[in-house]
Amino acid sequence: MTSKLTLYSRVYCHLCHDMLAALEAMRGEFDFEVQVLDVDADPALEAKYNELVPVLEAEGRELCHYFLDVARVRRYLSEGTI
Repeated sequence: MTSKLTLYSRVYCHLCHDMLAALEAMRGEFDFEVQVLDVDADPALEAKYNELVPVLEAEGRELCHYFLDVARVRRYLSEGTI
């Protein structure tokens, strides 16, 4: 089963690009989709996430922000637990 992740991001955010690259590096190991949402394109998302980006969520719950928590993401992708 394909896991679905949501990455709240900004176009000009280097931490956001780094997190997405780190996720992409995990593709050979896990089957998942990443939906990237630009918080600046939606006032509600900008208000909610503003300085926290990047934020990675699964099932509406935060897995990590600023930097990829590899252990937590691996656990979610392998066991389905957050």
